[in-house]
Amino acid sequence: MIDTPILSWCLFYCVNSVTWSVEMTEAKKLKLASTKIRSADMTGDPNNQYQWIKQTSARANLRAAGFKDDDFTKPVITVVCPYSNALPCNNHLRILGDAIVEEVERKGGKGFICNTPVVSDGETQGTSRMRYSLISRDWIADCIEIMHEAYASDAVITLAGCDKTVPGVLMPIARLNAIGVCMYGGSHLPGHCAGQDTGLDGGSVMEAIGSYGAGLIDIEELHKIECNALTGSGACAGMFTASTMSSAVETLGMSLPGSASGAAVDENNVVTVKKKEECIKVVDTVFQLLEKRITAKQIMTKKAFENALTVLYALGGSTNGVLHLLALANEAEVELSIEDFNRIGSRVPLISNLKPHGKYHMPDLDKIGGVPVVLKELLTAGLLHGECLTVTGCTIAQNVSGVPSLSELQTVLCHVDKPMAPAGRHIIILKGNLATDSAVLKMSGKPCDKPFKGPALVFDNEQDAFDAIMGRQVKEGHVVVIRYEGPKGSPGMPEMLSPSSAIVGSGLGTKVALITDGRFSGATHGIMVGHVSPEAYCGGNIALIHNGDIITIDAVNKTLNVALSEDELSERRKQWTPVDKPVKGLLLKYRRSVGSAHVGAITQ
Repeated sequence: MIDTPILSWCLFYCVNSVTWSVEMTEAKKLKLASTKIRSADMTGDPNNQYQWIKQTSARANLRAAGFKDDDFTKPVITVVCPYSNALPCNNHLRILGDAIVEEVERKGGKGFICNTPVVSDGETQGTSRMRYSLISRDWIADCIEIMHEAYASDAVITLAGCDKTVPGVLMPIARLNAIGVCMYGGSHLPGHCAGQDTGLDGGSVMEAIGSYGAGLIDIEELHKIECNALTGSGACAGMFTASTMSSAVETLGMSLPGSASGAAVDENNVVTVKKKEECIKVVDTVFQLLEKRITAKQIMTKKAFENALTVLYALGGSTNGVLHLLALANEAEVELSIEDFNRIGSRVPLISNLKPHGKYHMPDLDKIGGVPVVLKELLTAGLLHGECLTVTGCTIAQNVSGVPSLSELQTVLCHVDKPMAPAGRHIIILKGNLATDSAVLKMSGKPCDKPFKGPALVFDNEQDAFDAIMGRQVKEGHVVVIRYEGPKGSPGMPEMLSPSSAIVGSGLGTKVALITDGRFSGATHGIMVGHVSPEAYCGGNIALIHNGDIITIDAVNKTLNVALSEDELSERRKQWTPVDKPVKGLLLKYRRSVGSAHVGAITQ
């Protein structure tokens, strides 16, 4: 799978390297030296004899790693590569990482590769291994901080693919107020299967499992979908978590305009020309940022985050975007609260026709101009802060000034005045006696005029709920409650995509609700409420629910309540004993340090 893209890169660089002169002029050397703003702490400062002598040991080691005399005067760039051959989302990032390092060298810098863990949600979904997914976001951020700070790098370029790598690689840039740029590795191309009227993706596979459990398809059809849904390298192609966050990061101004929507590879599973070109552009951009001394916090302002929330609502993004944008704002020391989501969401209509609520995928959005077209439409409608700075050195408004207006000859996006759904019909933050802090409801454009009310069917873990759904114990009108799956309770706050997809796939998507203190995949749709806070493990009222209790989800009034008096809840609390889920190692460390989903499940 990797050999062909590597060959294509070799040919690409052989053709382009003829334009590079090995000999640098003195002016070029001086310009590069001016961008060496931190790394002299490691390589030594030739203008400071004491410090130069002090770093003799460091230079000796760097020489052993391949440094030459001239290299000690060059800026050092951390190149973050969350690569693994275990998953399609990131298995091509080594190719991109090596290309970026080579381009840094061609531009006169030194690139230090930083690898990080990466967890595939698609491969760990529905198992205890999924507990490590959200944990990996913060662990990735810490890995990057360790490498970037330990080697005193001058700037950072981060690659990202699978869900948690996108926020994970930006969090340390904000935390350190570093000079840096993010680059998304791209989406996979949608799959195709006879009898399916839209392109396939990872969500299609999960829903097919539910369809099989309900007897709607046979094992042969399930196998065909398994074999054809995912076509090759790249992250999930729908407006799931990876695409949500790549779009948010571009809107925040921390990645190149137009880079969030492109495919990772072509039909032959070869890295696309667009991604090759982005590797060159991202290196040019980071050197320009170094020259101008533009740091992350100059870009990641409160208004920039409001822009990111606006695009999340316009595109119908994942509920995970709530967690990740809160976490990113925390790192950037921006005052963003979960209440800001309702404030922004109440005025932004849903304008995309993207999976899971629509028909299309990210490569389809890319064909009509990508996120810049979305930004142009929203800016024209007065929904964005156009003055926000980006990594280009220009503002959002300047970046999209030459972008054509939304074409009428396409059905991927709608105009703001003729949306897929009006404002207030996507992600809604709920509160009530079942979620005294908050909970997150994903409507995905569906009508929400009438509350959903029904008896609770309670499970203390995801697996039991999934088994009940597949065993057809869940009936129309039920409110399935899955608890003890929160940040501390599980720990790790796994996604409930297996049970939620089983509900949708079995034909109960509009007839059964699901409530959990865990979270959902971006592929999730239906009547789904997650992030219930306080969580059950911490004594939240979700821990006190019994089978048959009547629960009401009211999207209009933004409430989540159980028909129990305060006295009854108090009596039940006296009888409550927490469900014990003993853990050790990293899971125990995480349980001790992680905060509530209400504030982004950040670790302290």
